[in-house]
Amino acid sequence: MPYNVSLPAQVLLTPTSKMRHFVCAALVALLTSPGFAQEKTVPTPPNVKVEGMPPMPQSILDGVARYGQFRQAEMQAWHPAKRQIIIRTSFAQQPQLHSVEYPGADRHQLTWYPSGVHSDVSPAFDPANPSTLVFEYDPAGGEARSLYMYDIATGETSLVTESKTRYPFVWARQGNWLVYDSFERNGKDRDLYVVQPSDPKTKRLLSQFDGAWSPEDWAPDGSTVLANEVFANSETYLWRVDVKTGQKTPITRRGDGKPSAWFNARFSNDGRQVYALSDRGIGGQQRIWRCEVAACAWTPVTADGLAVDSIAGGFELSSDGTLLATVLDRGSNTELYVIDLKNMRPVQLPEMQAGVVSQIHWRPRSHEVAFTMGSVRAQGDVYSVDVANGSLTRWTFSETTFNPEVLPRPQVVQWRTFDGRMISGILYKPAKRFTGPRPVMVSIHGGPSLRERAVFRGRSNYLLNELGVAILYPNVRGSSGFGREFEALDDGNKRGGAVKDIGALLDWIAQRPDLDRNRVVLIGVSYGGWLALEAGIQYNDRIRGIIEGAGITDFATYLEGTEASRQENRRQEYGDERDPEMREYLKSISPLTRASELKKPTLILHPGKDARVPVSQAQELVAALKANNTNVWYVEFTEANHDNLPVVGGSYLLSTWMWFFRNFVLN
Repeated sequence: MPYNVSLPAQVLLTPTSKMRHFVCAALVALLTSPGFAQEKTVPTPPNVKVEGMPPMPQSILDGVARYGQFRQAEMQAWHPAKRQIIIRTSFAQQPQLHSVEYPGADRHQLTWYPSGVHSDVSPAFDPANPSTLVFEYDPAGGEARSLYMYDIATGETSLVTESKTRYPFVWARQGNWLVYDSFERNGKDRDLYVVQPSDPKTKRLLSQFDGAWSPEDWAPDGSTVLANEVFANSETYLWRVDVKTGQKTPITRRGDGKPSAWFNARFSNDGRQVYALSDRGIGGQQRIWRCEVAACAWTPVTADGLAVDSIAGGFELSSDGTLLATVLDRGSNTELYVIDLKNMRPVQLPEMQAGVVSQIHWRPRSHEVAFTMGSVRAQGDVYSVDVANGSLTRWTFSETTFNPEVLPRPQVVQWRTFDGRMISGILYKPAKRFTGPRPVMVSIHGGPSLRERAVFRGRSNYLLNELGVAILYPNVRGSSGFGREFEALDDGNKRGGAVKDIGALLDWIAQRPDLDRNRVVLIGVSYGGWLALEAGIQYNDRIRGIIEGAGITDFATYLEGTEASRQENRRQEYGDERDPEMREYLKSISPLTRASELKKPTLILHPGKDARVPVSQAQELVAALKANNTNVWYVEFTEANHDNLPVVGGSYLLSTWMWFFRNFVLN
């Protein structure tokens, strides 16, 4: 395929001899004309490997970069002694920690790491020392994060311990000590440790465990740590761990025939009760529950019919224990919700814009709660509500060079799938100047238990505003927020149902006069990458191409090769590859097994340091597709990992999408 003349060449093709001479002359003129064949191309960035993809015009990267020029601010922590916050934000491409001294103040940068700080950096001040801020960071760019301490007084950062931590650490309420998880003992099981960050030599093993355990809270008197045994994402167990002896006492028990997911557990202010988020209720809806520690009998805190958004972080208790702040699921949006625990009634809050709330944090010794609020018009900023007087304060004002008001508002859409269930998604339509049936990008989330909502789409707005491509974000079976039963519909050997949900979506697209059934591209990242590939194979004659990033291509070898501390958890989701019958099934739904059936153009993107989905998953599929003469592009970001691929890839990564569309969809 000619790199830069494919569009004009198809316009000029003709069967007549005379016209063929005209075509040749036109092509010669075109190839020598300035601004087309001689257009500057993008050099391959450092730490990027490219195979099969033709040189990309600089104009595409420049255009996408404009849509990437936006900032956001994410709430991270309150200062323990001042009305001051810590946020995560970006001035350049890499996100860093910043302090904001008062609402609307300039952002003062604290960290300066070349690869930025992770979204799960979990910074928190020592309650006993306002100058000590501890956070998690992996200097190797991976996911084995260590504990670091930032000294507010001096601006110096120092390593506390190479902890290989996955979950957020928790400070003791009196300060000085914190508890964290680590798989340092054997690379597989996550034990709990305690340490005084001011003196790393105080580090000691709190208790040894089998499997993945996370610290949740520390009792007010400092005697007990609340811990969560994460057997599977849909099955966890709460325990109390004695800080002196390491002895474990169960709060939730196995064997009752009703396994549930418990998360975000917190002690009450007097230590006599435990609050937790769980799907144990009617229909598997996420609700907040509480019980007496001495004799645990769970009772609901949130009313039946009020679904809590588990992805937003669950809930938090005010420091005096009288107020509980959580985030409610409102379909395509979410909403801040506060309960007065003295009378169990909701608190009247000021009116706020429709959007997505996350990262809620109470200011110490106050009734002011801060949070991140994003919408379809902005990536996210920090706000706070003072429950005492009902005032709403905006702390940060983030900028963007693209005005999203020129685009139509996204729509919630539904379609009926093979088993009669209704599946929903969010449809973004392109700018109104684009007429006729529009090409469609179906963007499938990972997880599998994540959830799509109506949010700002950043660089993807280039597709909507420059290329006239509609984008549809489906929430297929397995997505969170639709009840425990729906989330389990894709477990184990039911995985094929998610593929059929995409097939039903293609049927729905074909019935829409505003969407072009002949120009559909499937795209997905992580688990969504597998689903894009597998649905692309199953419905190969109904799509134009596939874009996948960090996707699973062989379930059996993925489960064997993923990070050891995640293996058992993932086996609960996908099935145990050590069982011969299950291994046969997993192989049957693996794109690598069926690579010969995939005939449409495919773009594969993968991080070279991916501990979750090893890069070999991508490399083996690329080799198989090449052997079958499939048009495959491969881009490997050698220094990226599973979580930071979008940040490391930046505008170049998104530009490969646009170049793919230019070559295979818009021509």
